[in-house]
Parts: sequence; structure tokens; C-alpha cells
Amino acid sequence: MAVAPRYARVVVDSRLPQLDRLFEYRVPPGMTGVEPGVRVRVPLRGDRMTAGWVVETTDARAWEGEVADVEKVISPVPVLQPEVWALARAVADRAAGGAADVLRVAIPGRQARVEKQWLARERDPLPALPEVAEGDAVLPGLVEARRRVAIECAGGVAEVADASDADDGTAWVGRWAVALAAIARQAVERGEQAIIVVPDHRDQRQLRIALTAAIGAERVVELDARQKNPERYRGFLRCLDGDPVAIIGPRSAVYAPAANLGLLAIWEDGDPLLSEPLAPWVHARDAALVRQSQSGCALVLAGHARSSDAERLVELDFLEHERLGAHRVRVLPSALTDDGRRVPAAAFRAAKESVATRPVLVQVARPGHAPGLRCGDCGARARCTSCAGPLTRRTRGAVPACRLCGRLAAAWHCQSCQGTTLTEVGRGSTRIAEELGRAFPGVPVMVADGEHERLTVDAKPRLVVATRGAEPIADGGYGAVLLLDGDTLLAREGLRVAEEAVRQWATARALAADGATIVLTGAGGATVTAITGDTTVPFAKAELAERRSLRFPPAVRTASVVGHPDAVAEAIEALGVLEHLDVLGPVPAPADVVKGSREGELERAIARFAYADGARVAGIARGRVLAAAARPRKPGAPPRLRIRLDDPEPFDGL
Repeated sequence: MAVAPRYARVVVDSRLPQLDRLFEYRVPPGMTGVEPGVRVRVPLRGDRMTAGWVVETTDARAWEGEVADVEKVISPVPVLQPEVWALARAVADRAAGGAADVLRVAIPGRQARVEKQWLARERDPLPALPEVAEGDAVLPGLVEARRRVAIECAGGVAEVADASDADDGTAWVGRWAVALAAIARQAVERGEQAIIVVPDHRDQRQLRIALTAAIGAERVVELDARQKNPERYRGFLRCLDGDPVAIIGPRSAVYAPAANLGLLAIWEDGDPLLSEPLAPWVHARDAALVRQSQSGCALVLAGHARSSDAERLVELDFLEHERLGAHRVRVLPSALTDDGRRVPAAAFRAAKESVATRPVLVQVARPGHAPGLRCGDCGARARCTSCAGPLTRRTRGAVPACRLCGRLAAAWHCQSCQGTTLTEVGRGSTRIAEELGRAFPGVPVMVADGEHERLTVDAKPRLVVATRGAEPIADGGYGAVLLLDGDTLLAREGLRVAEEAVRQWATARALAADGATIVLTGAGGATVTAITGDTTVPFAKAELAERRSLRFPPAVRTASVVGHPDAVAEAIEALGVLEHLDVLGPVPAPADVVKGSREGELERAIARFAYADGARVAGIARGRVLAAAARPRKPGAPPRLRIRLDDPEPFDGL
């Protein structure tokens, strides 16, 4: 008796936009293991083979032409879960991109040995949840009611049990981590999964410790590109078990397989690290909004400072507003001295009073010794002769090096006047540490930046000089926090400069102990009001109102159209059918916008449109990209057309 043929519909792992669809293949008689979600190898264009994922199998053909056979089952593990495929397809369509590009971020590379161990494992029941104090509940019923909430978390640190990270069995983490862990426990208690996305490994460490205390180490799964490949893949397979666990990690964790998702939380959704740098450039917050709409889970956007994006959702009544905790600190604005180089008197006094008993945090804007170098004769900016990047010094007396390419400039000479003398401009973390060491003799000074990573410090008196985002957690919190270089932060160009400065200051303020003094130097106006008050919500409201008046994100969505002038003109003409769309440009595109392009070769236009028109814009944009991709181009040449939705780069120079 003949066996009815089976067919598999496969999404192939390709970056070509014209291949962003399901391909149908026949399952050869006798081949087993071809099931939805598994990795397979299939033919593409003759003898060429490519990998892909099976989306569905069927007994009925949808394609009337010739159908090739599945060549091989790479792995029997269904790594592409239905909820992940639905999410990848939806966010790709929203961003006018390809689903395979999203899946490449969502699904880690295969590790055969780890797979064999996972398939042969004996699943033991999870232990009971740890006992917690009755008063530790945070927003009880949030998960059960499937609430969507924007939480402004007060600062401060808390001591939690942690046998792995401290000799005495305890560790200090931010109170925010304890709060999110308590909310995640609500989902786990209901037999559901929780996904919590954080910007970086520092936040992830704090959250892991807090979750371990709240639900037990066996129920915490970490997914992080910093992990070794086998470890990351083991965590990914752990998610496939469907156990009630908390899944934590950076931006890609938003795509973790969780069929029974009860909670999806994003910590510090305004952090630029949550913006995916790979096509189709989907922000973790946008992916979370899509996933919540598909799964119906509870949604939390939390942070020390409210982002303008979250505030827009609150004002639309999509998110509820909540504030958690209280953090009693004193914030003192301080003007710069006349020369603008010394630590202001108020900051010096706060450090002197606190460093006798507790560590003091000094937040600075830049790493290294001298962030900038200029010609000592004519004052021209010292630049690299290879890539024209700015030169800098990491330590006193060090050979100047390019900040972009790292090339040393031992025999530098000025291109304008041929001078060979360099003058240092600005102060980096190591230079400020040297100055503070002279001002506070006998007090230990520690540097924490990209080259000197420190996650924690003890409660002993010391000065900790840290760049933004590299501040370590101090046991019991810092006795004082000095926020230097406020003028440097606010002097940068960009749409979100003020918003980002407030977020970074609020993050540093949150590391202070209750009753500590915070000194903010070199800033004024609304940013100072935001950081000295009890809440940052009024600042976020004002930022959003200004964006609405200017029609800038997040009040509107944007599409960055970059390519050859004729392709850009055709794309803008196609988008012109939308009634409420307006276009800025086109103007010459910077050479570094698209890899392989030359100065003056490409143009860029910015289309602004309402959120309600997003689906139509994405559809038109995808059509134009496909049409441009079908045209021949020379090997290594930039694509004729690239359209990126919600691109922040054009607004960095505003």
C-alpha cells in the first residue's frame, strides 16, 4: 500500500529579502524526524544546500510546480517553537524585515553534544519554591490580572541571600531587582514562565541573585551571548521543557521559547543597549509589545527613570502607572568653577564628609586619561592619519591612540601647521582618579570603566571613579554620589541627550544608601528638576509633549530610506500614497551609514508617519526593497536601497 506523501514548509536561513517566505519541500519516503520546529538542510537553486527550520508539515501540496526533497534533518530537537515563529514573523513584518534575520537572533547555534545530553536526560521534579516573608509581595495579583504596567522604581540597595557570590552567604543588589523577582514569582507560582530582559550583564547578575533568593536557582535560566556556546544552548533547551521558570538575559531573551508565558518584563526600556544592531533592528521593547499582544501575558516596563516611549503608552492608557518604594536621598545641584576643571566645592565637601565611613561614587563622562588631544601650536583637533578618528590617551604619558581604530600615533604631526606638540583636552576617569588621589591622601581610589571592570565593592571607605554604566554595587550603598561632567553629557548632540542623561544619573543615584548626598555638577533646567525631585514622570511628559509638537519619535514613527538617488526617489513616491506621511530630504547620506558605500554615493530621506499607518508603510517599504534587490549590482557594492523603520541614527545629531 502506497504511503501518502508528506510536505514540509520551511523558512530558510538566508539574508536575501527575496527568500523571506516559506518554501515547500517533499519529505522523502522513509525519512523520519521532519516535524515542526526542527532544523533541516534543503536544496536551494539546484545543488546548493542551505539550512532552515520547518514551520509546518502537511499532507496537501500548496505549490503546483516541481517540489524538491528535504535533504537532511540536522537536529531532531524542535528549536523553533510556534510562539517564537509567530513573534518573529510579526516583528519582521512590523519592521519591514525578514523573519530569518529575527530567528538568527532568537535561536542560538546548535551544540550536538549538549543536544544528546538533553535528549537522554531524566527529568526530576523541581523543588518547592523557597519560603518568603509575607510582606515581600510586590503589586500582588499583577500576573493573574494580566496587567500592563509602567513601573518607576525608587533607588536603593538591598541585601539578599546568595551562597554563590559572597563568603557570608549574602549579596547586595538593587531594590529594583528584588521587586522584579517578586513579580516573577507570581508567574512561577501559577505554573507559568516569566521573561525578564535587561540591558547588560551587570543588571543580569543582580537579577539572577534576586531571583535565586525568590524562586530558587533551579528555576532561573540565563540566555546571554557572553556565555560559552554550550552553556547558552543548554539554557535555551531548558526553556523548551516548559517548566515554570524565570528566563533572564539581554535583548535577545525577549524571543526565548515560552509557550506558557505569564510575565514579560523589560528593565530600563530607554537604554540604547536594548536596540538590536542587526537587521531588521527591532528594539526589545517593540518585540515585547508584539509578544504581549499575541500571548496575553502581563507586561512590565520598569526603570529608575521613565522613558518617553513608556510615557506615550501610559498616556494612551495602554500601560498603567505604578511607583515602587521610596529612596531618601538629598540631591544638590552645583555649578562648575570658573576654570571648569576642578571638582566643585559642594562635591568636594560631600566626598570628604562621607568617605570617612563609607565608599563614595564619582561618576564621570569618559574613560582614560585625556579623552581629547589638540595641537599645542594651532589648537586643531588631533586625528588619526589612518581613519581620521580622534586621538586619545588612556594613561598619563601614554602614546596617543585612535579612539576608533586603535592605531598608535607615536610620530604624530599636525596636518594644519606640522606641529608635533599635543595638548590634553578634558578629563577621563584615570585622570580624575589621580586628581582625587592627591586631594584625598591616604584614601584608596578605584577606577571602574570598560578597561577596569568591577561589579561590586565592599563597604570600606574609598573613592570609586566610574564611567556611566560601569558603576559597581557597594555593600550597603554609597555614602555619597558625585555626578560630574553634567555639562559634557548635555553638550552632546542628539534627540535623546537630555533623556539619556537623566536615566544615567537616576541609575547612579539609585546606588546610594538611604540618607546619602547626591551632588550633580554642570547641569541646569529641566534635567536638574528631574533628578532632584521624587519622580521623573513630569520630565518624560515634557519631553514627549515637545516631540509631539516637532513630530519627532516617539510621537511618530519614522522610516530611514537610504540608497541610490533613483531608488530613494521611487521609494518616496511609493510611500506618497499615505495621506499623513511627510518626508524630510533627501540629502547626501554619510559614508558610514551603509557598509561599502562612498561619500556622496547614496542619499537619505526620512519619512514620518503615524503609528496607525505602520503596517502599510512596512508593506510598501518591503516591496521597494525587494524590487531593488532584484536588480543586479557589482560584488561588494552597497545595496541599492535600505529602509530601516524607527532608525534612531538620523536624530542623533539634532
